[in-house]
Amino acid sequence: MDVEGEAVAVGAPVNAEQAWRDLQRIRVPQERVYDEVERSASGGPRTTYGTAGLMWLFLAAQGLEPPPWGVALAAVAYLALLAWMVVTHTNRGRVRLHHSRYDWRSLATFAGGAVLVGGVTVLTGRLARPLEPLAGSVIQATAAAAVFVLFVGPANRWATGTLRGRGAGSEAGR
Repeated sequence: MDVEGEAVAVGAPVNAEQAWRDLQRIRVPQERVYDEVERSASGGPRTTYGTAGLMWLFLAAQGLEPPPWGVALAAVAYLALLAWMVVTHTNRGRVRLHHSRYDWRSLATFAGGAVLVGGVTVLTGRLARPLEPLAGSVIQATAAAAVFVLFVGPANRWATGTLRGRGAGSEAGR
């Protein structure tokens, strides 16, 4: 600012090529972060199959017709193991996103998966009711776990697919 308080333009020359190189140097690490997030969106096959296996064991065990306290105990153990898997996977992740990166797509994926897997579980339970309890629960568990495995990959890729666009758009608006 000069003496009267008016702004004086700084006449530094701008090299367009250098500015472009600087922009690329900033953008490349950002793209790598998005690549890592998209690659690890589903937690990998180990997490997916572990969750599906745990779900299968829980549903198949219901065919043994345990007493109500046994069902409650199995449900508590199932939820505790799921929580342990979530904490373990979250702590191992190399990239952590700020909570504002999760939008309606993340919520839609979670809700859609819950409705789809829950619906398949209820439907196969009703269809397999005439069978003996253990065979019916094995069919029910297999169908629910299969739907879960088939749903997780595409749904998580869809939910995280726009991260790259949102990140670039939010930076461009600043």
